[in-house]
Amino acid sequence: MSKTYRPYAPEQSLLFPASPRDWLPEDHLAYFVMDVVSQLDLSAIYAHYERELRGYPPHHPRMMVSLLLYAYCVGVASSRKIERRTYEDVAFRVIAAGQHPDHTTISEFRRIHLKALAGLFKQMLAICMKAGLVRLGHVALDGTKLKANASKHKAMSYERMLKKERELTEKVAELLRAAEEADAAEDKLYGKRKRGDELPAELARAKTRLAKIREAKAALEAEAKAAQEAKKASKKDDGDSPPDGPTPLPSHKVPSKEDGTPTPKAQRNFTDPESRIQKTKDGFIQGFNAQAAVDEAHQIIVAQALTNQPPDVEHFVPMMEQVIENCGVPRYATADAGYFSEENIVRAEQLGIDVYIPGSRDKHGESPPPVRGRPPKGMTLKQRMQRRLATKKGRARYARRKAVAEPPFGQIKHARGFRQLLLRGLEKAAGEWALICLTHNLLKLHRAATA
Repeated sequence: MSKTYRPYAPEQSLLFPASPRDWLPEDHLAYFVMDVVSQLDLSAIYAHYERELRGYPPHHPRMMVSLLLYAYCVGVASSRKIERRTYEDVAFRVIAAGQHPDHTTISEFRRIHLKALAGLFKQMLAICMKAGLVRLGHVALDGTKLKANASKHKAMSYERMLKKERELTEKVAELLRAAEEADAAEDKLYGKRKRGDELPAELARAKTRLAKIREAKAALEAEAKAAQEAKKASKKDDGDSPPDGPTPLPSHKVPSKEDGTPTPKAQRNFTDPESRIQKTKDGFIQGFNAQAAVDEAHQIIVAQALTNQPPDVEHFVPMMEQVIENCGVPRYATADAGYFSEENIVRAEQLGIDVYIPGSRDKHGESPPPVRGRPPKGMTLKQRMQRRLATKKGRARYARRKAVAEPPFGQIKHARGFRQLLLRGLEKAAGEWALICLTHNLLKLHRAATA
């Protein structure tokens, strides 16, 4: 007896076109992203198109923003992959409404409007706050190292630049002498029929490499000189009152000598000169330092930043100030020992934040002995902080740090696959990190809305 199956006719055409709303479940992330984008203020993007534009009309900004945000939500950053998804992926087809912007259009839209797209982070955070997902009871600060779109093997130290410059200069001179001798021999043998401006392939390569090394060397020397001048200026201003306004994010300074020349180990990357060597638990990478302050209630990122400064300590104050600017003063904040400095503790108290930062890293599995009674007189600020962390309340609060600060990085890097940034240069990389954090919050909002 033959088995009866459901009808299957893949070549059958539909009499009427299907509605896109029938292609996905009603609570699908794609519809949610479009609904959220419709509530965002995109005036900064629309303004670009208000002046007269010739040629074919551009794609609708709301569609392009929805397409990019959904792509980052599902871990797709490549413009070519996004273009392909508009043909192959139902959710992308729904958002694009049957249109297929090519990868150049998608890449250019992101490039032109990256600053405006990064600025949507605050709007997304405001929506999360309105939905009750941010409570500012406990905010935990942490950082993670993200790979740049550049290889660490494309970096060269100043010492090696000087050596390679000498070697290539000698090689170019030798190749030029050999070329002149060859030309003279050919002229004697065949007559002067060659133009004389042809460069042997090896000579062309050597000249190109020499030019690149000299360019990188000059840039490294300029950065080192600027860093030395800034260092001298800061020493003169030590006695002055701190400047008004938010604390600037730290930026890596090229290590330099007293005369303003780079130290031998100072490096510069040829692919992304603004990226830096970053130390991770798995070794060294060419990358950036990504920072995030996370609210405990629903793991919403309430402040974010990306710099090329490897140490974390200088990020504490600007990140806490950003938390207050974005959301308000948290009840208390935690951070690991990498953020400890007396200046940071003093500034946190000035901002009205009860902060818990250990002055040193405890050995795994060990915790400070409990304390009771009044603190002894004459304790240093570091000792007072260690005592605060040894109290019952301090231990309980600091114990929550890992559970709050680290999961968002795991969700971003492992679940969504953002272990490496796509865009090059500090400003563009920072804009992309803002997009990644924005879409992290968007996913949290979607989960809360569909729970």
